[in-house]
Amino acid sequence: MNSGKYEKVCYWTEQRDENVPVQNLKNGQTGYTFGCTSEGETLQVRLADGSLDSWNREECIEAGSGL
Repeated sequence: MNSGKYEKVCYWTEQRDENVPVQNLKNGQTGYTFGCTSEGETLQVRLADGSLDSWNREECIEAGSGL
């Protein structure tokens, strides 16, 4: 995910309280964002099984929310 897309995803997640669907390019997992970390450029993600993870912006893509 490029930095512009990362900023849009973080805006939607943190300012509009919307969970954006994302997919991890390394392992194929999908989840929904619930937070961002600006310093490390990571997304906090809730996975389908309810577990939480943190993904670097370079290892994931936005998955179909139309942003």
